[in-house]
Amino acid sequence: MLEMKVAGIALDAATRSPIVLLRDTTDRRQLPIYIGQDQARAIINALENQAPPRPLTHDLMVNMLDEWNLTLERVVIHSLQDNTFYAILTVRQGEVKKEIDARPSDAIAIALRTNSPIWVMEEVIADASIPVDRDADEAERQAFRDFLENLSPHDFKQRGRSSSSEA
Repeated sequence: MLEMKVAGIALDAATRSPIVLLRDTTDRRQLPIYIGQDQARAIINALENQAPPRPLTHDLMVNMLDEWNLTLERVVIHSLQDNTFYAILTVRQGEVKKEIDARPSDAIAIALRTNSPIWVMEEVIADASIPVDRDADEAERQAFRDFLENLSPHDFKQRGRSSSSEA
């Protein structure tokens, strides 16, 4: 799993649908997730630390967590099936831990309000992420090619032979 942060909300150029953008901590990969208008507003409100005069749905959920002494340990976006992302909230009360199914957009909105980490499974990142820094990706590929070109059979000498002679 990779921890990711909310980079912001964007609009799809063709459909004008909102997209939440998650970015890895190295700023190399970005995961776009299409969301609804209401969830986009909830995420923007959390990013901008805007408190509504009365609790909205995500604020209500956070209030309930607080009142029942529950801690949102993390959000995990664990799969992508038929272009739909799936997430869970990992909630703890004392020694009891529960995983609750959630839409990623709702999970992200609650995570932002509780300062909880957002994690994404590697398979999801491999399937749906886009590169942010193409130059860094190409530099990394070139460095790996250079490494491979400079390998010699001597680089593969067996480890442990010297330690067995000491016995």
